[in-house]
Amino acid sequence: MSHSPFDTLLVANRGEIACRVMRTARRMGLKTVAVYSDADANARHVREADEAIRLGPAAARESYLNIDAVIDAAKRTGTGAIHPGYGFLSENGNFVKALEQAGITFVGPPASAIAAMGDKSAAKVRMANAGVPLVPGYHGDDQDDALLRAEADKIGYPVMLKASAGGGGKGMRVVESGDAFQAALDGCRRESKAAFGDDRMLIEKYLVQPRHVEVQVFCDRHGNGVYLFERDCSVQRRHQKVIEEAPAPGMTAELRSAMGDAAVRAAQEIGYVGAGTVEFLLDGAPGQDGAFYFMEMNTRLQVEHPVTEMITGQDLVEWQLRVAMGEPLPCSQDELTITGHSFEARIYAEDPDQDFLPATGLLTRFELDLEGAGFGSFENQDQVRLDSGVESGDVVSMHYDPMLAKLIVHGADRDAALATLNRALAALDVQGVVTNRAFLMRLATHPNFKNLGVKNVELDTRFIERNEATLFAPRVYSNEDYASAALIGLNQLANECHSDSPWDRHDGFRLNAPHTIRIALCDPANAQTAEGDNAVVTVEGKRNAGESLWNLTIGDETLTASVQPLTGDAVAVTLNGHRRRLQARRDGHVVVMADPSGETRLFWRRIDAINHGQHEAESTLTAPMNGTVVALLVAPGATVEKGMPLMVMEAMKMEHTMIAPADGSVETFHFQAGDTVNQGAVLLDFAADE
Repeated sequence: MSHSPFDTLLVANRGEIACRVMRTARRMGLKTVAVYSDADANARHVREADEAIRLGPAAARESYLNIDAVIDAAKRTGTGAIHPGYGFLSENGNFVKALEQAGITFVGPPASAIAAMGDKSAAKVRMANAGVPLVPGYHGDDQDDALLRAEADKIGYPVMLKASAGGGGKGMRVVESGDAFQAALDGCRRESKAAFGDDRMLIEKYLVQPRHVEVQVFCDRHGNGVYLFERDCSVQRRHQKVIEEAPAPGMTAELRSAMGDAAVRAAQEIGYVGAGTVEFLLDGAPGQDGAFYFMEMNTRLQVEHPVTEMITGQDLVEWQLRVAMGEPLPCSQDELTITGHSFEARIYAEDPDQDFLPATGLLTRFELDLEGAGFGSFENQDQVRLDSGVESGDVVSMHYDPMLAKLIVHGADRDAALATLNRALAALDVQGVVTNRAFLMRLATHPNFKNLGVKNVELDTRFIERNEATLFAPRVYSNEDYASAALIGLNQLANECHSDSPWDRHDGFRLNAPHTIRIALCDPANAQTAEGDNAVVTVEGKRNAGESLWNLTIGDETLTASVQPLTGDAVAVTLNGHRRRLQARRDGHVVVMADPSGETRLFWRRIDAINHGQHEAESTLTAPMNGTVVALLVAPGATVEKGMPLMVMEAMKMEHTMIAPADGSVETFHFQAGDTVNQGAVLLDFAADE
């Protein structure tokens, strides 16, 4: 098969990695070709490519996993090489063989190397032959239940049962004792058979405090092999990485060299070519410093490769393309050095507070506001990178992985890089779809994460689980939080209002009296029930020369305050002389405030808004106008008193509170928050007391 230079590259993938690969390809002067499913017809990777070919329906097996369709797309566009990205066909040996038969270069290793690492049991044998350290365990062909139990007893509990052909956490269980072994084995076999069509098992000693440390390796077709140092990927949830960093905290030069040399031996043992990652378990238990064990090799580019690029100054995709063209590696081992520290945070469309349930919908806004976050005053402004597969206005589909983007930062050391990560996360504005951004900020600002390598703080793959109580603790709001949110919401509403009517003004206008507004705030999770942490802020003040000046009363406390727009989404909120710079935005009726210390979200609503066009509507239970339901303020079946707020509607940027016309009870709501209603629609069933 020829490995001469090519001028056209097809990226057989989608989303973030497709965009990232094409960025380097364009810089190298290559023409780029995208492929897409029906669900991705208007996706960012399609928009950015020079050409794009439809593969098929939304289902991956009928599009991105359809080998014949991908090869046909390559032939139609005169493609000389295909980059698989990660996932989909990236580790499919049959795909590599089909490309070879079609005379198309595969940007990756030979099929034989993929096969060698695809079977975990066989891979363990080859690694042992190459002198790569292995976790004590059993990887044999004899799969008799009694033999497996005996091997587990010999290794010593706890042990880990793993599907030999597995991945992604399927067919994997920890067994704490011999008595629990058979039930666990039966369960793993069932899972493995269903997921992979193969129920063979391997057994390994279960490390109580394992760190997940991986080494980036590169090999060419001329016998050269190097390692580009290590990444720590220990912070995981459900065996999926969340935040990665390079270099690994606490790594010594001696341990780095030993792990790197072992990784290169592993790659060369299987005749590897291109970018690969050798994953190790580093025993973090006391007294085990320096003990590391081969786990597996990923025969592709990793999701977290940008942190390696940040600390080495190398473009790994360019390395891949040059090696695929038959060139030698761009650098030798002694030419590679580490500069500073880097983090990558994975931005997922998911809800961490709902057990990381994936989310879908329209991204009404997806922007990184570095200027507003204050990066303009930093020399390292260019050390923030967003590898994204989406833009504002894109739809997050239910058909594929929920990862939207990766936020990558670099700093002179770990502390500096982490501070930059916190500030950059605050600068990321995502609206319309729930994401894990706030969770990432809690994780990145957690004392135990910040102090790694400084204090005696444990780092292992159960970091999130071990710190769950604090990472998911209920939010406690201060009066400063309530005051800031009240002002920001009011200021943004005033800036958005373009009506000439004095009734639509929110800027301090009053004819002969001070301007007074009452704003209710609560945790967004309680917006429909009005339960939990709530506050009513009475705002009195005026607007002058672009700066709003106010007196705020919250309970017994009074604050003098101002809010001033800065660049981008940034505002300066001053409370009793204490000025804070915040990234501030509204996501629907939720005010979002973020700074390097974390994120605060509060549901914001006026409780004194009057519809001057229809005063009488406030005592009726039908919609006074076409509008949107903002919140249900009581639960169905609730007993209420006359005048009690029941429901909030919005139209033309004004909120209208529906109140109880008499003492009685709410029987049924006919609409929920977010529903659009027409004028005259019956909003709820109300039973008045006799």
